[in-house]
Amino acid sequence: MKAVRFIEEGRPPEILDVPKPALGPGEILVKIAGAGVCHSDLHVLDHGIGIPGPFTLGHENAGWVAALGQGVTGWKEGEPVAVYGPWGCGLCHQCQTSAENYCERHASIPSYGGGLGSDGGMAEYMIVPSPRLLVPLGKLNPAMAAPLSDAALTPYHAIKAALPLLTPDATVVVLGIGGLGHIAVQILKALTSARLIACDIDEAKLAHARQLGVERTINTQDGALAAEEIADLVGERGVTVALDFVGAQPTIDLCSRIVGRASRISVVGLAGGTLHYSPNMPPFGCEFSIPYWGSRTELIEVIALAESGHIRAAVETFPLENAVDVYQRLREGRIEGRAVLLP
Repeated sequence: MKAVRFIEEGRPPEILDVPKPALGPGEILVKIAGAGVCHSDLHVLDHGIGIPGPFTLGHENAGWVAALGQGVTGWKEGEPVAVYGPWGCGLCHQCQTSAENYCERHASIPSYGGGLGSDGGMAEYMIVPSPRLLVPLGKLNPAMAAPLSDAALTPYHAIKAALPLLTPDATVVVLGIGGLGHIAVQILKALTSARLIACDIDEAKLAHARQLGVERTINTQDGALAAEEIADLVGERGVTVALDFVGAQPTIDLCSRIVGRASRISVVGLAGGTLHYSPNMPPFGCEFSIPYWGSRTELIEVIALAESGHIRAAVETFPLENAVDVYQRLREGRIEGRAVLLP
């Protein structure tokens, strides 16, 4: 079967023939319907993750149960499933709460998950090492639902943690209306009545936000001007929650300038920016968080939001064989929403 492979740091992905994976005891073989293409893959390709290749890429996966390993119960062949992406030890305190994204033993585990050290879903089949790492999809189309396992789960996790601050009189700003940000605004509209402002440097992505029902959008190409526009909207209270899905220096600096006291900055993006602290910037009482992915329980909740029609990933599909070109399009910012590869 064809697979999109990470070979080594600094080398483009390669589409290679690999054998169909052999199923072991306790494992599940999943026939992949779709695998999302994520900016995190570019970080893996460019900088590595400290885990040597080769392995098959694709950490945002959905499909159908194809076969059950010895001892596996609770699932049946043909059942549509999403693959929970961060694979922990399954035994520590965090993993026992379903938060394998914060596994306490992560440093001693030789893989972060499928597509992140272990073979992922950019192939016809993938092995999932434990039934605890699957979530039923119900009536959702697996190919269209693949981005829910990261592009929806990650912002949901960040937003859920901030919900106590998102009162009807609060303001929340989303920076970056890309693969994660365009779902974040939908989650916010579904879960809160806080005032929502969507920000990006790309007018097409701001137009997408408006199509999704966001009334206030601001172009942040000029950070100082954007900060003034936001201040005019929110007044002296400032922004209560700033969700940064870029994580570059200009976006982090903008977050620090626009939040008020007793606020929260969540940096989800991995663009390498640094938070600089000086007296009253960020203001007193501001919380700063670096959320990572989400828990399996939260993925169940995300799928429920999608099944009820409250959120929907904007998906552009491509044949698996087009993977190298799709990654280049992603690098150049020419993907709206989420690209999904179809085996």
